[in-house]
Amino acid sequence: MPGPDVDAFIARWRAATGSERANYQLFLAELCVLLDLPAPEPASNDTRDNAYVFERRVVIRQPDGSESHGFIDLYRRGAFVCEAKQTGKALDSSGWDKAMMRAHNQADQYARALPAEEGRPPFIVVTDVGRSLELYAEFSRSGATYTPYPDPRSHRVRLEDLHREDVQERIRAVWLDPMSLDPARRSARVTREIADQLARLARSLEAAGHGAQTVAGFLMRALFTMFAEDVGLLPARSFTNLLTELAGTPQTFAPMLESLWQTMNSGGFSPALRSDVLRFNGGLFSEATALPLDRDQLALLLRASEADWRYVEPAIFGTLLERALDPRERHKLGAHYTPRAYVERLVLPTVIEPLRGEWREVQAAALAYEQQGKHKEAVREIQAFHRHLCEVRVLDPACGSGNFLYVTLEHMKRLEGEVLNLLHDLGESQGLLQLEGITVDPHQFLGLEINPRAARIAEMVLWIGYLQWHFRTHGSVTPPQPVLRDFRNIENRDALIDYDSEEYLTDDAGRPITRWDGITTKPSPITGEAIPDEAAQVVQMRYVNPRKAEWPRANYVVGNPPFIGNKRMRMALGDGYVEAVRATWPEVPETSDFVMYWWDKAAELVRANQLVRFGFITTNSLKQVFNRKVLERHLSAKHPASLLFAVPDHPWVDSSDGADVRIAMTVAGSAGQVGTLAIVLKEEVKGDSEVDVTLAMRTGEIHADLTVGTGVSRSRPLRSNGSICFQGMNLVGKGFRLAEDDVRDLGYDIHRLPDAIKRHFNARDLMQLGEPCWVIDLFGLTAEEARNRHPALYNWLMTRVKPERDHNNRAAYRTKWWQFGEARGGLRAAWSGLNRIILTPETAKHRVFAFEALPFCPDHKLYAITLPDAFALGLLSSRINAAWSLAAGGRMGVGNDPVFNNTRCFLTFPFPIATPEQQTRIRDISERLDAHRKRQQALHDGLTLTGMYNVLEKLRCGDVLTAKERVIHEEGLVSVLRELHDALDVTVFDAYGWSDLGKILVGRPGATTPVANKPAEQSDAEEELLRRLASLNAERVTEEARGLVRWLRPEFQNPAGTASAAGKTSNQAELDVEPTIAPTPSSKRVWPKQMREQVAAVKGALATGAQSVDSLASQFKRKPAAAVSAVLGALQELGMVEAEGDLYRLAP
Repeated sequence: MPGPDVDAFIARWRAATGSERANYQLFLAELCVLLDLPAPEPASNDTRDNAYVFERRVVIRQPDGSESHGFIDLYRRGAFVCEAKQTGKALDSSGWDKAMMRAHNQADQYARALPAEEGRPPFIVVTDVGRSLELYAEFSRSGATYTPYPDPRSHRVRLEDLHREDVQERIRAVWLDPMSLDPARRSARVTREIADQLARLARSLEAAGHGAQTVAGFLMRALFTMFAEDVGLLPARSFTNLLTELAGTPQTFAPMLESLWQTMNSGGFSPALRSDVLRFNGGLFSEATALPLDRDQLALLLRASEADWRYVEPAIFGTLLERALDPRERHKLGAHYTPRAYVERLVLPTVIEPLRGEWREVQAAALAYEQQGKHKEAVREIQAFHRHLCEVRVLDPACGSGNFLYVTLEHMKRLEGEVLNLLHDLGESQGLLQLEGITVDPHQFLGLEINPRAARIAEMVLWIGYLQWHFRTHGSVTPPQPVLRDFRNIENRDALIDYDSEEYLTDDAGRPITRWDGITTKPSPITGEAIPDEAAQVVQMRYVNPRKAEWPRANYVVGNPPFIGNKRMRMALGDGYVEAVRATWPEVPETSDFVMYWWDKAAELVRANQLVRFGFITTNSLKQVFNRKVLERHLSAKHPASLLFAVPDHPWVDSSDGADVRIAMTVAGSAGQVGTLAIVLKEEVKGDSEVDVTLAMRTGEIHADLTVGTGVSRSRPLRSNGSICFQGMNLVGKGFRLAEDDVRDLGYDIHRLPDAIKRHFNARDLMQLGEPCWVIDLFGLTAEEARNRHPALYNWLMTRVKPERDHNNRAAYRTKWWQFGEARGGLRAAWSGLNRIILTPETAKHRVFAFEALPFCPDHKLYAITLPDAFALGLLSSRINAAWSLAAGGRMGVGNDPVFNNTRCFLTFPFPIATPEQQTRIRDISERLDAHRKRQQALHDGLTLTGMYNVLEKLRCGDVLTAKERVIHEEGLVSVLRELHDALDVTVFDAYGWSDLGKILVGRPGATTPVANKPAEQSDAEEELLRRLASLNAERVTEEARGLVRWLRPEFQNPAGTASAAGKTSNQAELDVEPTIAPTPSSKRVWPKQMREQVAAVKGALATGAQSVDSLASQFKRKPAAAVSAVLGALQELGMVEAEGDLYRLAP
């Protein structure tokens, strides 16, 4: 861009005066012309069309529930919110800083007020018209704090800086491609290239006979040396030049490197580099062994050193390095890694947001002191917070290679930079604090890790990240020596149990007991299929005197414990370890996933006031009943914890193998705090690994089922629904299945089968198009009876099921290998004498119920409901039951599909008391509904229920059908299907007596599948529907306690026809909640002496709603109106409080 254009622009606007209202649009429009950016567009009356406009209108919801309107000075969807001021104050003056901080807070408020479907923009731009622009970024786009970009030193762009090409490109990117400025994206590319080269070198060294641990130690020293060279801790290119010189004489490589590393450990003159070297120490270079390299290996190391290590991304480097250095994991190097933005989405609400909340209070306190002329007190307030920040401890009790700890460190360094900048603005020197060693550094970030190599990598990752941030913040200033310190902050030990010793489990002869390693297979000599390799054995261990492990003392806990389901724990961890953990933690149900032991431990610490907050990644099965019990125990305890932030379902990349999984995020703290629930609205794949996620936020009490609003998870099982719904049969062995050819090969006529061969029906058969399949069902037969009656079938199972069952951890599966693992005797008894039952998939996009004629064997991914009456089918197929099932059940799988289960979805569902006429009407419609679907599927081979209901949902949404969907619509007569469902819903709403809700909900989208973005009227009606169902559940529980049970199949459930005994069942007694005592009105509080405590007191009082100075002051003894007014003035100056007449309210 020509210099004169910039000069003319600066000269024109430097002379500008007046208010921002008069000038800001012209200033920003001319800035767009100067930088060749598109001009803002004319505004429309419909705000949804205003993607790039001046004065974008937003609705601001106040904390007290009221609404107001605001106008964004300049808005570009998906890019930024811009707030303009024309301060007229001297740059860097205290008054100017306050005005710009207030503008930042207002822009932040507007960003959060944008409609959920538009998402949070990654940038906030604050401009002082004609003087500067300030950039703030939040690349996770999850509602966290916008922080100075690229850092607190250089986020402020003065007009004179527009002469610089890099500044021009930065601003252009904010407009045109803001996510390209995310430093993690560029760093990820550099980091992956480096890891690939290191993996090749590691593979070559191991092939030369060096052990994996020795290779790992050598490469970690080498790569840190490369990093030290690029950031200036070693002379520029000194190590790279050394490698270049040694390329011709590789035999001298090892002694030269050992000499260099010995000097780096102690400091002093290095003959290898022919210059002085800083003292590094810290444990990394205490072992200075270098491996001999040949020319090719040396070339690989040289190529890695040519990379720019300043831009390595610590948040993913540890993961990739771990894969590169582990021979068993190296094949996964090209797999995806966990994107940094995902990690930030948990770290920010767990650690950074509460710290920034404290920092805002400190800023207000310091300003109040300054306004009173108490400069020293203001400085002391800020210095005290800085000391506190440098003493905060963060623990990751399953830290892996340290990515969560590093991201936390970086954000705390960013916050520290803001603190030191404010001290500088107040005339205080940063240098003294640095010389005294008061700074955020790796000793504050603690980790527990069972893998010794990962623990070493985590420690190095923290130091690389810390030193990167040091040079980014302080330029070329050398850090204090020793550069590295051995803080021993990463401990290589188990996070759950301590024990005296490990012993081999032995048999009666004293021989170690072994088990299959759960990984290695071999081809079956009979079938050729993969079966367990019995030669691949690991020794079973016993843990002597196991007890709960103590965690290092910390203020916050954050991390991603292992993803191991309860059914896989024994295979993955061994019987001895699992038994030790379960014996040590009896309060955690054995049906819980492995991660829940971490959750339980952290929740105990929060409830004991030993932690401020904790946040964990878990699988998205967290809200299912087998994991939810852990949450419920802590959320409903006498001194409970509360959920402060949660994402029930989110895409994730498993760091161990790069697999795409679905996870939940939960952050918990002390009781009585309002939580924020983030719901994923949209997912868009970007690049090769990351999915950009758009989130919608809801506030309120977050329940154990990770919902806000009606506590469906608190509903109780009803006796009336017992012994009706069952999970299908779990074969535990593929060898039970028979294809049609297999049946014929065994000598049977497919149309005249014995009782021991039954049709197999699974979820795919119900919802999609499955291949016909049969199973061998020898239920109720002993091995001898099975062999005598069905020798061919017995022989088939002997060769195809028994080899796998022989290695199963469950004794029952091993000893009764010829029977299904879970044969469901209760289900068989319940369907005895019936000709049909109702089926629904455990996991499916749409919650659909359908009749299926007996006999057959339902798969364990189906739920079988033994109600043959079409009245029951109609109730279950209604929108009312779907709403309950979707709220009460969990989510599962990469597709994030809803999960149905008996315990939470069926047993708790209160059926209506319908009149005979209503029953007849519902029965008639549901018979026609079921017949319609079956008839159309019989006429069209490729027609599926999933396809039909996908099209039905699009019809309800008003979307245009594709050509393929139009075919499904015609084949399935989906408009008729829609009419039948609407008629059914109207009748069922009427049976409940809730026609008022039916008028709002019938025909709306989301009747069978979750819909994230819906009109407020629909959301409110659905919330009211769940509230009424929960209330009806409670009413039925009370009835049953008094002896009135409304059986669904009384002839089966209660054949004697006796009334239930009055009184509570044991199940109900367990679920009773302790009575609460209403708090008595509190007496007036003492006005705090410390300014920061005064700020917190005023903000706490305003949390209940808008109040006047007099009203606030009257809540404290001696009615300190003047002091309250001073605090309000400071809060208002910083944009944290708004005034309306004589009333003050917290800014949203």
